[in-house]
Amino acid sequence: MNEYLAGIFPGRVIKVAVNAGLGCPNRGRCIYCNNLAFNPSYAAQDDSGSITAQLEKGIQFNSRKGDCYGYLAYFQSYTNTFGPTDKLIQLYEEALQYPGVKGLVIATRPDCIKPDLADWFEHRFGKKAPQGHPHLLLEIGIESTIDRTLEFINRHHTYQCAVDCINDLSERGIDMGAHLILGLPGETEQDFMTHAERVSALPIKTLKLHQLQVVKGTKLAQMYQEDPSQIKLFTAQEYAEIVARFIKTARKDIFYDRFVSETPSSMLIAPAWGIKPQAFNQLLPK
Repeated sequence: MNEYLAGIFPGRVIKVAVNAGLGCPNRGRCIYCNNLAFNPSYAAQDDSGSITAQLEKGIQFNSRKGDCYGYLAYFQSYTNTFGPTDKLIQLYEEALQYPGVKGLVIATRPDCIKPDLADWFEHRFGKKAPQGHPHLLLEIGIESTIDRTLEFINRHHTYQCAVDCINDLSERGIDMGAHLILGLPGETEQDFMTHAERVSALPIKTLKLHQLQVVKGTKLAQMYQEDPSQIKLFTAQEYAEIVARFIKTARKDIFYDRFVSETPSSMLIAPAWGIKPQAFNQLLPK
């Protein structure tokens, strides 16, 4: 991811997560999802609840990382294009007005970008934007490229929906990213390589890979507790070998934002690897 950003900005930029409180049209239905598992403490909406207040806290929190060129406001929790378009634009513009914010990263679902919002993205950040416009990276949760898996995990969209969304917004001049989960129930290692081939055919710039995790408060957790044998979970070394093969199969110019997901130990049921992302990267075969 740093390499991707280095090609856009003249200096180091830091992502600062914000919680816009937008909810999700599929909230509580995806069998693996509990958003509390990846919401930073400074982005938990407090009484102020404002984007500005969260950016102030987040930038202060990240100040320990040293000087930087600027920040990207990362709309991370839930579905960040879900809601009335005028409200969404107000939230995005509030973030862009904060001193030092150079652009946005917006995580969303492929079935939640309305045509009028796509038009606004194109005029504010894309082909029709004025010179010197702020940057936008849209991260689309694909999760799997196999429709039977998407149906099983209750995503309520097809892979073709993700293809159409990513192609349309890329044609509008928007940088696109994607998320995939490796290890979803019923999928094999060959399926993971199929994911690599299929997403490589899409005009994505960045990719996040996540290992399947069983998180408290999810349907997956209930399934795991009833019969652990129906959920295949990888050791860190097994997963590292799968990721290495995925990278070799995928398009070579994709920038990887991350290979693993971190969940607070208080919410994680399994697998408990006990290692940080940087330590995991050392496990990747050379």
